[in-house]
Amino acid sequence: MGDLRVATDILEVRGLTLSFGGLLALNDISMKVEKGKICALIGPNGAGKSTVFNCISRFYFPDRGDILFEGQSVLGYSPYKIAGVGIGRTFQNIELFEQMTVLDNILVGYHLYSPVKIFRSMFFTKRLITNEVKIRSMAESIIDFLDLQPYREAMAGGIPYGVKKRVEIARALASKPKLILLDEPAAGLNKEEAEDLSWWLLDVKEELGITILVIEHDLTFVMKLADSVVVLDNGKLISQGRPGEVQKHPRVIAAYMGEGETSAEA
Repeated sequence: MGDLRVATDILEVRGLTLSFGGLLALNDISMKVEKGKICALIGPNGAGKSTVFNCISRFYFPDRGDILFEGQSVLGYSPYKIAGVGIGRTFQNIELFEQMTVLDNILVGYHLYSPVKIFRSMFFTKRLITNEVKIRSMAESIIDFLDLQPYREAMAGGIPYGVKKRVEIARALASKPKLILLDEPAAGLNKEEAEDLSWWLLDVKEELGITILVIEHDLTFVMKLADSVVVLDNGKLISQGRPGEVQKHPRVIAAYMGEGETSAEA
């Protein structure tokens, strides 16, 4: 009788290894992200977390290993094609168009789904109008979803820092991702803002059905939010599992206490 198990992993990283000159940034990293869940990628500064994101986003090409999204390797994709396969991303440093409104920043995320070519957009055709109305309606839905109505027409450069974080997430959602990579979304937020963000991210998972892989240094934030946790230290995977299990792992405790992997194994 055949194997009736259904694959539930939307992302799988296999043996990812990457060096910069003589520095080994990633050393045989393997991890999985379950579809419809929130997975946190954590570790001390320099552990290799953003490097993993940059490999998934195709900004870096690994020396060895593979990255499978929905069972298919994405190593052959250029960075600009990654959003088209269903992977969205935010960055550690906020990357908004500050001289554009919040609404226009979100509309940028929909450019992949515009069937109208640049030349044809010069003419105010019926198809262009229909497409514009559809895209604006979807953008308004995201604005409502993330409670951005008060800032809809505000210039992105002048809105509060915490709101900028939300706008960047909104723009990533506009690309209609199946998986969204969030690079330190709670960094710089106060306790109340971070708590609000955690509720929005849970809504993204539960109401929109989007899988989330998040890098975050705030362990309290991570442990409340994540379904699973992957821990890196010095470019190596040292633990992965449920939050409660990982939190008690001696190598994880040692890494966050600054003792490093050697003393953890001593």
